[in-house]
Amino acid sequence: MQPELKGVIAEYIKAVNAFDLDAIINTFAKDAYVNDNRREIVGIDAIRRWLSREIVGDKVTMDVREVIDHYGDTIVRAVYDGEYDKTNLPEELILTNYFRIRDGKIVSLAIIFNQPSPY
Repeated sequence: MQPELKGVIAEYIKAVNAFDLDAIINTFAKDAYVNDNRREIVGIDAIRRWLSREIVGDKVTMDVREVIDHYGDTIVRAVYDGEYDKTNLPEELILTNYFRIRDGKIVSLAIIFNQPSPY
């Protein structure tokens, strides 16, 4: 049975899908960091700029396909869509989101386009 999406992560995904920049920002700790596509975005001001341009600005949506509780951290696999450049991307883009939560806020988020393992 798949864990239920709840708390601040559910709030984050709902806000992303609503293109609500302020609600998304409110899910992050002030000193949080994001790693998106091997780029480190550190601190709430930089996260706001990234969200404004690349998430809200590109009208990104997330359709959650899997939620895994891993020793207190949460892994969310979701189909991403939006108005971004889709050149050389698969028709169904599934990205894995690795969330770390402390005191009800996202303190770190890594968004990774994983490839199948041969193992």
